[in-house]
Amino acid sequence: MKSTSASKPASDSCGSMPPARRPRPTKNILLVDDDPTVRDSLNDVRTGEGDRVIPAENGAAALELAAQRTVDLALLDLNMPVKNGWDTFQQLTFEHPLIPVIIVTARPNQLFTALGAGAGALLEKPMDIPVLLRTMEKLLAESAEQNLARLAGKETEFHYRSATSSG
Repeated sequence: MKSTSASKPASDSCGSMPPARRPRPTKNILLVDDDPTVRDSLNDVRTGEGDRVIPAENGAAALELAAQRTVDLALLDLNMPVKNGWDTFQQLTFEHPLIPVIIVTARPNQLFTALGAGAGALLEKPMDIPVLLRTMEKLLAESAEQNLARLAGKETEFHYRSATSSG
């Protein structure tokens, strides 16, 4: 039996035309931070990438929004009023286990807690925006199985950037 595969279009031998790039589908990003300056600046960055940002000023608001809308990824601060970040993380991942979560915090010594909880990444403030964007793209590209494995405590890729990291 002969196997068939889809053929690729022939490339332009002159190199005059760049290959067509399909735009990535718009993603819904839940952005949870009590600091409006952080929400505004990250909103600008993500909408510039073509995504839809769903801002929340605390954990309780974030959980309500996640129940009402489709969320593809969450950026979650830890130090917040009303419902703190770890309590929000626990409830969010229980109710929506397929949403990858990036913990974004100025709180020190959260690495092992984030690893144990099943977070997809921990980025310490002040954030390196290019690192944040790369981390988000990696988590958005993960399969549901990878995210569930992380929450189940299985070994998966974890993204970490300390505030003192360089390069």
